[in-house]
Amino acid sequence: MLTHHQIAAATRIGMLTRERDTASACAQALCELSDALPLDAAALLAIDPLTGVHTQLAGIGYTAETSQSMAAEFVTTPWYGSAVRQELPPSICEDDENAGPRFRHGWFYAERVRPAGFRDGVTGGLRRGARVVGLVHLATQSADVYHTEARRLLASVIPALAVLADPLAHTGDQHGLADEGAAALVTPEGGVVDLPGRDRPRVLRDEEFHGVLRTFAGTDGLRLRMLWPVDGAWYRVSLHRHRASLCAAKRVVLVHETSVEPPYGLSRRELEVLTRAATGQTNRAIAQTLFLSPRTVHSHIEHLLRKTGCASRAEATALAVRDGLLRPAADDLLFFVER
Repeated sequence: MLTHHQIAAATRIGMLTRERDTASACAQALCELSDALPLDAAALLAIDPLTGVHTQLAGIGYTAETSQSMAAEFVTTPWYGSAVRQELPPSICEDDENAGPRFRHGWFYAERVRPAGFRDGVTGGLRRGARVVGLVHLATQSADVYHTEARRLLASVIPALAVLADPLAHTGDQHGLADEGAAALVTPEGGVVDLPGRDRPRVLRDEEFHGVLRTFAGTDGLRLRMLWPVDGAWYRVSLHRHRASLCAAKRVVLVHETSVEPPYGLSRRELEVLTRAATGQTNRAIAQTLFLSPRTVHSHIEHLLRKTGCASRAEATALAVRDGLLRPAADDLLFFVER
């Protein structure tokens, strides 16, 4: 039966999910576990959603290199699947004979765990919905320690540990995104990582948008705001340089979109003309780029000035840059990327 001390520790771990300093919260969570359960070593690891690599967020008695190396090997064993599937984390001493090969009879225990002096251990998969976001592992030099009650205690705090370990949990907050709107991370190879609680942006269906996205990823810009049409609807879109991933070297972009009506009632062509005017192009250059006559471009300029209430072309282009009233092509991005 769980003691009041253990229940209090589990409660404190749950409260740590409110902390903004994730690194400190992860370290404190392991300290709380060490007060509630016997252990000589422990590791809390997150899975990089882009690479699948395990990275240690906090450890007791394990160096980051050791725990990450062991995790890389552990995921190749039959016992990894058992750890991430079972609601009650499996232990070395209480593994289920009906669940497959026994852990103590396998090479991983013989070559990695026992030589380190550990006689019992328990590993839990950290899940958020259908996603496995990390692992928590406790180990002790004593045998037969992680009995059913101890494993139930660990199971009770796994949801909180999963929030702490999930590298996508606070992505929106890191970039100051509004609660509404679709969002996802996009890798340089075009892979899409969905964010928890967010729909996938519709603009990612558009191949032309991907050209803009790739160009932005290749710059040193931090943010780009624009308007983009998809299937007859308009979206306000922002691109953000995402540096919070565990794999920081990758040029990952956060795409956020919200559905909007065209601001000021501007048409798609008027937005295209306004965007090119904001790059400093003359009416003649805009006409050549958009395959229009200079007279038609002049008419579009007059219409967008009237709709926006701007007194001059310069005022309208300043408004476009300030409020992201842009429908850029890939070649235009360097004019508008925020650094």
